[in-house]
Amino acid sequence: MKNQKIIDMLNEQLNRELFSAYFYTAMEAYFESLNLKGFAHFFMVQTKEELDHARIFFNYINKIGGRVYLKSLNEPKNEYDSPTEVFELALKHEQFITSSIHEIAKMALEEKDLTTYSFLKWFIDEQAEEEETMDNILRKLKFIKEDPSGLLFLDKELSMRVYVQPAILQNE
Repeated sequence: MKNQKIIDMLNEQLNRELFSAYFYTAMEAYFESLNLKGFAHFFMVQTKEELDHARIFFNYINKIGGRVYLKSLNEPKNEYDSPTEVFELALKHEQFITSSIHEIAKMALEEKDLTTYSFLKWFIDEQAEEEETMDNILRKLKFIKEDPSGLLFLDKELSMRVYVQPAILQNE
């Protein structure tokens, strides 16, 4: 049964995921400008993941008989003071995304929409991973105090990140 309140919240989340991709693309561009290719690569992969998340919400809204509505995206921040600032903002953003997904999950339970709640469980788990990843890198940046040799070492580590399309999208 279609629940317009839930569909509206899912549409908001879809648009947040699209903004997330835009947000992380700006971070990728910043790191490219510093010639930190590994950091840039990390955010390129992050952008792809966010676009996947948007696609998953897009598909689910259509699957349950809803209508997808896209909104305009705000301009992301393009200038940063440091790599540490970038990851502080990325962590804060992931925490915001987590809270918004939790709000939809709570509403799905209140509305007894267990199908949507089940759908959101993947995102709840994914967000825990996203926050952990951003926090781990942020802690490393704070530990090395952005020492150039430490930055280059971390840059090499981040260049190893591999993009993996979610299984839910692999059959499309």
